[in-house]
Amino acid sequence: MDINEIIKPENKVYGKTPVLKDNILHYCPGCSHGVVHKVIAEVIEEMGIQDKTIGISPVGCSVFAYNYLDIDWQQAAHGRAPALATATKRLMPDKYVFTYQGDGDLASIGTAEVMHACNRGENIVIIFINNAIYGMTGGQMAPTTLLGQVTATTPYGRKAELNGYPLKITELIAQLEGTCYVTRQSVQNPAAVRKTKKAIRKAFENSMMHKGTSFVEVVSTCNSGWKVTPVEANKWMEENMFPFYPLGDMKDR
Repeated sequence: MDINEIIKPENKVYGKTPVLKDNILHYCPGCSHGVVHKVIAEVIEEMGIQDKTIGISPVGCSVFAYNYLDIDWQQAAHGRAPALATATKRLMPDKYVFTYQGDGDLASIGTAEVMHACNRGENIVIIFINNAIYGMTGGQMAPTTLLGQVTATTPYGRKAELNGYPLKITELIAQLEGTCYVTRQSVQNPAAVRKTKKAIRKAFENSMMHKGTSFVEVVSTCNSGWKVTPVEANKWMEENMFPFYPLGDMKDR
């Protein structure tokens, strides 16, 4: 029997879309980035906006995002994607403009850019991948690293008195007047993928209705940085990250 006859259409999350290129992903096996790329590609295809979408790729693991999604892209300096997205959207208000940023990029070096863009209410979409670690540069502690979490720069675990507390930047952004939609999702199973896809589509739709900034956090895994298998990474994320970074909408105006 054909697999397509067994799996219901609403449960398919790995179908082919022309927006996603055939290039082999450079991400580590088990990384959440590839799944999120697929979700974004599906949203763009279903909305029919492939020629109207501009992505802003940052520095970090997703630096080569432009190599996988067949849309217009711009490359931003580390942390500066919201600033570049602001200029792009203001110059071309008829385009769907989004940034795609990791926690080291957005919540550390790019904190000022993201906070002020959101506070201004720029009509852009910000997609925030939070895997609680610097994945590209060797697994160092990130602003979102949990207390007690072992990284290359916290070999005995993150300590509040030495390293400060994990930054819940999404909760901070939800309080800003310029944001219209702020949500936290994940992609560890088909049900979660569907919720994330719905959230990203809503964010894109908001950007063209001039409601302000839409911010979508995706709690993700980095099994290479965490030094575990992909299966163990999903379990660790569910048991440790979800309690501290609870999923769901924080703001929907």
